[in-house]
Amino acid sequence: MERSLGRYQGLSWMSGFVASSQVLGLAIIAITGVWMGHFRGGFAWEGALQFNVHPLCMVIGMVFLFGDALLVYRVFRNESKYTSKIIHGTLHVFAFVIALVGIIAVFENHANSKIPHLYSIHSWCGIAVFILFFSQWVIGFALFLFPGASNAHRSRYKSLHVFFGIFLLTAAIGTCLMGINEKLIFSLGNSYSQLPVEGVLANALGLLLLAFGVTIGYIVTRDEWKRPPLPEEQALSMDFKTLTEGDSPSEQ
Repeated sequence: MERSLGRYQGLSWMSGFVASSQVLGLAIIAITGVWMGHFRGGFAWEGALQFNVHPLCMVIGMVFLFGDALLVYRVFRNESKYTSKIIHGTLHVFAFVIALVGIIAVFENHANSKIPHLYSIHSWCGIAVFILFFSQWVIGFALFLFPGASNAHRSRYKSLHVFFGIFLLTAAIGTCLMGINEKLIFSLGNSYSQLPVEGVLANALGLLLLAFGVTIGYIVTRDEWKRPPLPEEQALSMDFKTLTEGDSPSEQ
């Protein structure tokens, strides 16, 4: 009974952290929207305001939705593994599409404004993260959702898939921080050092991005919060082990 009570309390703590991550994520999106909408003039798909689509889309896609995709196997604990995979993959699709819109926006804005492409460390890191994110999704789809993939290949790649998920979220947040700093320096110039309201707001956005990343990372690295396999999944796993290793289920 004490063990069950401890597990219940542990899940309650996890629920609190998950709720906190969602509050942080929505706050990040809202602050980015206020920054670009109020201080930078709003949004449009042409002219100078097209750039403002970029940071909002990248925060929604590469940070918020990507972070939520990592939480799927913690949050949907009682759903079938296949259902969790579908949700996980779908969130990645939405994240990719929204981030792609953001990248198209900044490339078109730079082209129309005669600004060179891909010259800053922010842009280099951003493209690298986006390409790795897309590659991660393609490989994950081929191995974990495509019916023809073997269990042996899935098992070998699983740890790498988990590692790169956490790494890419960390890299995406780091790239956002570089982009925030770059935008503030270009937009505010010397007045940035005087802590104008826009600068304070953007700095707060950076801290919230860090808090979001730390919260997501804490949730997904706690072993006791892993999604437990359902009874039918345990049976399939045991059958697979029996076929591949010659063990008897009764010996486990």
